[in-house]
Amino acid sequence: MDEFSKLKGFNSPAVITGKPVELFGSKGRGTATGFGVFFITREMVKRIGKDMKDITVAIQGYGNLGYYAALKFAEAGAKVIAVSDSKGGIYDENGLDPQRVLEHKKNTGSVTGFGNAEGITNEELLELDCDVLVPAALENVITAGNADKIKAKLVIEGANGPTTPEADEILEKKGIIVVPDILANAGGVTVSYFEWVQNLQQYYWEEDEVNRKLDKVMTRSLEDVLLVKDKYDVDMRTAAYILAVDRVVKAMKLRGY
Repeated sequence: MDEFSKLKGFNSPAVITGKPVELFGSKGRGTATGFGVFFITREMVKRIGKDMKDITVAIQGYGNLGYYAALKFAEAGAKVIAVSDSKGGIYDENGLDPQRVLEHKKNTGSVTGFGNAEGITNEELLELDCDVLVPAALENVITAGNADKIKAKLVIEGANGPTTPEADEILEKKGIIVVPDILANAGGVTVSYFEWVQNLQQYYWEEDEVNRKLDKVMTRSLEDVLLVKDKYDVDMRTAAYILAVDRVVKAMKLRGY
């Protein structure tokens, strides 16, 4: 940003996003991806006829995304029964307190060894009996080798590419709904767009306004994908791709390509 501004001869903060709030960044950027995962999950839980207070959640990965998603789940009354990081995971059927788990991780370097929670592996976390599974760490963790052991009703992809194509087919046959990464974890890039807009306007929003706008965008995007899914009777990943490609093609045609 500084170098580009020197070249332009005036301050140009909109050239890049993810900046500190003190240097023309947007409030709500750090929480955005996790909150976006929550907004998508909340709407999907409604679609399967459940209430947030009745669901259990397992989250693989406890960085920014995993923690802020867990925080929102707990606030909504859902029971976060398991979380993990690179060193292992923890499980408590009665639910975990996301804030206390984060404090433990800050003090010890890992979520492992938290309170009276049972220690589990990252692999075991994926196969837990829960309503919602959020793989929010590495790619290719749900594969042909373990997809048939997944018990969650909803898989919300927080990480990029956590499910292999072979696993997708197995989960589809099992009736497990997978919300793809390009939709589920789009909260971060959406608020980066908000940051760009604020930079151009030179007018900055409060955090609650950022979150309201994010909720609206994520919810609308999910509804658009679900309409395509129902229209073509395809899985959600295919529906998201159909919608995305269709938008590009329409724009190209309108421009005379």
